[in-house]
Amino acid sequence: MRKIFLPFHRASIGRGEINEVADSLKSGWLTTGPRVKVFEEKFKKFVGAKYALAVNSCTAALHLGLAAIGLKAGDEVIVPTMTFTATAEVVTYFGAMPVFADCDPDTLLITADEIKKRITARTKAVIPVHYGGQSCDIDAILAVARKHNLKVIWDAAHALPTIYKGKLVGAFPDVTCFSFYATKTITTGEGGAAVTDKEVYYEKMKILSMHGMDRNIWKRYTKEGSWYYEILAPGFKYNMTDMAASLGIVQLRKCTNFHKKRKKIAGIYTKAFKNSAVFTPLSVNQPQNHSWHLFVVKLNPEKISIDRDQFIEELKNRNIGTGVHFIPLHLQPYWKKNYNLKEKKYPNTTKAYQQIVSLPIFPDMTEKDANDVIKAAQDIAKKYGQ
Repeated sequence: MRKIFLPFHRASIGRGEINEVADSLKSGWLTTGPRVKVFEEKFKKFVGAKYALAVNSCTAALHLGLAAIGLKAGDEVIVPTMTFTATAEVVTYFGAMPVFADCDPDTLLITADEIKKRITARTKAVIPVHYGGQSCDIDAILAVARKHNLKVIWDAAHALPTIYKGKLVGAFPDVTCFSFYATKTITTGEGGAAVTDKEVYYEKMKILSMHGMDRNIWKRYTKEGSWYYEILAPGFKYNMTDMAASLGIVQLRKCTNFHKKRKKIAGIYTKAFKNSAVFTPLSVNQPQNHSWHLFVVKLNPEKISIDRDQFIEELKNRNIGTGVHFIPLHLQPYWKKNYNLKEKKYPNTTKAYQQIVSLPIFPDMTEKDANDVIKAAQDIAKKYGQ
């Protein structure tokens, strides 16, 4: 058994990030400034989008994306129930209605068919989630959306650098939202970005992200700037700081290498659990195109006498950390009560939730770390197998 606890995730921060943040502090720019602009330029080129707006969270990015498409009170937005609450909560900010969809049982992704079932005359948009870092079927979802005149705000919090048909997921319409939270594939501590190819969406998101001020407001404290500003709309306080962007600039340079390391750990897990009767990894269409933000296995309740929660405790007792992604929204007290959500309407998600465990996966993991996880899981399976 491991002597030192292996966490579910640990951010990979090196001397480069420390130096860049220190340089940012020395420069005098503590909030939004030149490093944010550099990060936005580099990020949009990396994902293949025309415009990128760096903000303080993926939640902010989702909110701004919905604002950009003109979401209004009374509109409906289709969201998966297998997601974090932010995906749905941003819809309520407008007085609009989140409409919850079930997931595919093998991938836990929302599908075009599930979206079609929930479209009404009030449906304005859909927010698909690239769960775990595997891409949804983007073409199929866009086909449904265009047929019904819906906008698509992609929740790509897990999906950097996820590839779909040769392009990164940020290169598709209408707006794609990324997370740079501490546990994500690259981090700025707290942070996110919204990317788009539509200038009108970008301009609106840019203005709203900083109290509705005109977009060059950060320049007012430079020699080239002016004290004068105008409020163009009631907005929000969603800007990213230069200190956060400093982290992002260095992390983005490492993104491809981080991805290679994640793929290696995922490959070790996949091989180990491929023929297991107890553990079933989620179905993956193209492993090389997966960001591997998460590596999720499902426990087969017919082959093990303990449940998922007990399995997690057994791993913890063996110094292995895990996660559960996610507790579905239709099981959460607020959404369940206020939207009258019934478990039987989401059978795939309900069943999956009872079985799923996210295993440790992060760039600084070693092969030994991965093998320790496998050995612990197999030991538990042997002890409680039936």
